[in-house]
Amino acid sequence: MADDPFALFDSWFAEARTAEPNDPEAMALATADAAGRTSVRMVLLKGHDQRGFVFYTNLDSRKGEELAANPNASLLFHWKSLRRQVRIEGAVSAVSGAEADSYFATRGRGSRIGAWASDQSRPLPDRATFAARVEAVRARFDGGDVPRPPRWSGFRVAPERIEFWSDREARLHERRLFERDGEGWREGLLYP
Repeated sequence: MADDPFALFDSWFAEARTAEPNDPEAMALATADAAGRTSVRMVLLKGHDQRGFVFYTNLDSRKGEELAANPNASLLFHWKSLRRQVRIEGAVSAVSGAEADSYFATRGRGSRIGAWASDQSRPLPDRATFAARVEAVRARFDGGDVPRPPRWSGFRVAPERIEFWSDREARLHERRLFERDGEGWREGLLYP
């Protein structure tokens, strides 16, 4: 059973990209604040390799603040069409400025403008206020590049545990667990 969990994830993710009708890169991100109060939301996987799984956000958002206070997270991919899920747990670190700049440059202009205009997770008095901020940012960068805002970046979850779950008849599911063991991985099965 000694498969590389990253190779297995790559295989499953490739299948999800062809079979999952909506957002195969969508993943639930669970965080906790310094007091241990948990929060979960959907984010998009924007990169992955042997170092971990990357997503981007406003650093002043709720998730950004929680990760600053408690740099650990869990991820969950649920590919309903394939009847599979992958659970990932691990420490979180910031991506480099160069990585964040590179990814930000791939976003559409409207998304880059929105990143400047939004005080993500903060109270918004009404949609008109946000629309006015979007227009102000659009005018500010009119005709020019929209650089990455200083408080917008990414995080990498470096897995310590990766569980691959496959649905089976009569709820006799298959659960393969990989746990970090030094520089390698230890693999086992879990009861469903």
